[in-house]
Amino acid sequence: MTHNKSELNTSNYKRIFYINCLLSVPLIVLFAWPYVVFGYTAQIMPVLYYVGALIFSFPFTLTILHGHVTLALGSAHRHHYYIWLEEHPLTYGLLFRALFTSTRFRLVMVALSIIIFVIGWLIS
Repeated sequence: MTHNKSELNTSNYKRIFYINCLLSVPLIVLFAWPYVVFGYTAQIMPVLYYVGALIFSFPFTLTILHGHVTLALGSAHRHHYYIWLEEHPLTYGLLFRALFTSTRFRLVMVALSIIIFVIGWLIS
């Protein structure tokens, strides 16, 4: 059975969006817990290691979600999904920023979380 419909349509974009929403919280928890454990072990203030854990988990979560979009649409067409998100800034694209797809941004977030960890460790 063949489908003549393109994958580049609103209903497919909505499906990708909802799956990404469902995946985001478990992924944040999955990537944050090691940071929390190390922060607790190093006796860093809980406020610092929870903030650092969130910042640490954010780029890894974004990478997985970006990969999901790439698998769903292909690397040649994923920009259509991101354009669609930008066209819906008050609904589906509310928390989306084009910067999130940048590798440099994600590396800076990891570096920032490591800096927060070191600062917390030095002041404890």
